[in-house]
Amino acid sequence: MSVVDVDVLVVGSGISGLSFALDAATAGAVLIVTKRERTEANTRYAQGGVSSVLSADDSFEEHVRDTLVAGAGLCKPPVVQLCVEEGPACVERLVSWGVHFDRDGEGHFDLGREGGHSRRRVLHAGDITGHEIERALLAACDAHPNIRFLEHHHAIDLLTTAKHLRRGGPVRCVGAYVLDVVGRRVLTVRARRVVLATGGAGKVYRYTTNPDVATGDGVAMAYRAGARVANLEFFQFHPTCLYHPQANSFLISEALRGEGGVLRLRDGTSFMEAYHGMGSLAPRDIVARAIDNELKRTGDTHVQLDMTHLSAEFLRERFPNIYERCASLGIHMERDPIPVVPAAHYMCGGVVTDTWARTHVEGLYAIGEVACTGLHGANRLASNSLLEGAVFARRAAEDAVRGLGAREPLPDVPTWDAGDAREPDEGVVITQNWREIREFMWNYVGIVRSDRRLDRAKHRIDLLREEIHEYYWNYRVTSDLLELRNLALVAELIVRCARLRKESRGLHYTTDYPERADGRFGTDTVLEGL
Repeated sequence: MSVVDVDVLVVGSGISGLSFALDAATAGAVLIVTKRERTEANTRYAQGGVSSVLSADDSFEEHVRDTLVAGAGLCKPPVVQLCVEEGPACVERLVSWGVHFDRDGEGHFDLGREGGHSRRRVLHAGDITGHEIERALLAACDAHPNIRFLEHHHAIDLLTTAKHLRRGGPVRCVGAYVLDVVGRRVLTVRARRVVLATGGAGKVYRYTTNPDVATGDGVAMAYRAGARVANLEFFQFHPTCLYHPQANSFLISEALRGEGGVLRLRDGTSFMEAYHGMGSLAPRDIVARAIDNELKRTGDTHVQLDMTHLSAEFLRERFPNIYERCASLGIHMERDPIPVVPAAHYMCGGVVTDTWARTHVEGLYAIGEVACTGLHGANRLASNSLLEGAVFARRAAEDAVRGLGAREPLPDVPTWDAGDAREPDEGVVITQNWREIREFMWNYVGIVRSDRRLDRAKHRIDLLREEIHEYYWNYRVTSDLLELRNLALVAELIVRCARLRKESRGLHYTTDYPERADGRFGTDTVLEGL
C-alpha cells in the first residue's frame, strides 16, 4: 500500500529514537523509518560514553557547572539542571533495556573522565559505547510487538496542515512522505505524532567523524515545515581524528586524554598549556582551535596524541577498538604517538524545542543531535550528547502519549505526485555539488571564520541551491538527491547563523570579531522556518 497509518512515526534509529520508541510503544503503534540499515546511526560510532553523576565524590552542582562553563554563556540553566538530575534514572533505564556498561571488580560503574569534566562521570563500554547501546536497544525494540522498522526508507518531507491540507490556524505535522529506496516508490505515512531523531549533519564538511547518514535531514525537513532552528553556527570539531590515508576519519576518543594523553607537536613539544589551564583536557572548542592554530603556524599536517606513558595491556583493555585500529595501521599506542587532526563532529544547534522536546509545529518532536534544547549552548561538553538523547527521549514519549488515547482521526492528505519528473540521467550533478559544498564549508565556515569567508560561502550556496532546486523538481527523487537537497539547505542555515553572530563565542570563532560580546549576542541565533 502507498498509504501507511501509525500512531507515532519516528525518523531515525539512534539512542534517542529507539529509547523514545520503547516508551511510546506502551500506548500505541510505533513505526521507525531509517534510510540505511537500522544500525547505521551516529550513536553506533560514539566511543566515549554517557555522562552522569554516579559517584560519591561527584555532584549535580559540579556537572551543571562544567556544562555551563563549556557552553560559553548560551546554555539554558534550567535545561542543564533538568538533564543532569534526570541522568542517573536514564542510565538505569538503559541498563534495564540490556545495555552493559563497564564495571570495576566490585561491580561499580567504571567511570571515565573527558575534556571539560572536573570529575570522573562517563559511563562506557570499552571504547565502543555507542555500539553497545545500539545493540541493546535494537534487541529491546525487536522484542516489542508495537514497534516496526522500515529500513532503507528515506523521509522526503513532513506533511503539515498548512502545506498539504491548506488549513489555517496553528501548523500541525500529520506524517511524512517517505521514499522506499529499494522499491523506488513513495509512501504517504500518516501519524498522530512525528518524532525527528535523525542525528546531525557532519557530512556538510569535508572532514568529519560522522557516518555517511549524517546529512542534516531532520533540520532541513523541520525548517521546510515551519519549525524554528537555532545556533547552527556552533558546529563542534572533534580535536582528535586519526590522521592516516587509510583511516577514513576514524575518531580517537577524548577519553584517551582523560587517561592522561598529551597533545604534542611533531617535534614532541607539549603545546596545550599555552592555551588553557586544563592543558590537553581543555574543552573541545579550545583544543580544536589550538590545534588548528598550531598547524597553520608550523605548516605541519597533524599533531600527535601521546599515550606512551601507559602500558599496552591497559590500552588494549580500556581502548580495544582504537588500539586494534591503530595497530592495523602500524601505530602501537604504547610506544608510538598517534597522529591526529580536528574533524567536524557534532551539531550543537538544531531544531528549537521546549523541555518536552516539542517544536513550534504541533505534533512534531525533535530529540537527540537534531534538536536545540538549550543543554549545549555554544559548545557541547563531552558525552553530554548521549545523556541528552536519553533524557529528552523519555520526556518526549511522556508528552506524546498523553493525547494518543483519544485517537483523533488521521486527516486525508494527498499521496505523492511525481508529475512529469524524469528518471535521473546526470548523476555528476549530485556528486559535483556535494563535493563543492563540503569543500567551501570546510575552507570558509570551519574552525576559524571571517566575514569575507562567510560572504564567499553564501554566494556559493545561493548558486548551488538554485541548481539543486531545479534538478529536484525535474527528476524523480533518489536517496542521493534527497541528501544533497538537505545538505545544501543546512549549509545555508549554518552560514546564515554564522553571519548574524558578530562575536567569537564557543565553537564560533571569527577573526573579524575575536572577542565575546555578551551585551549584544548573549542569546540564541534563531531562524524562522519556511
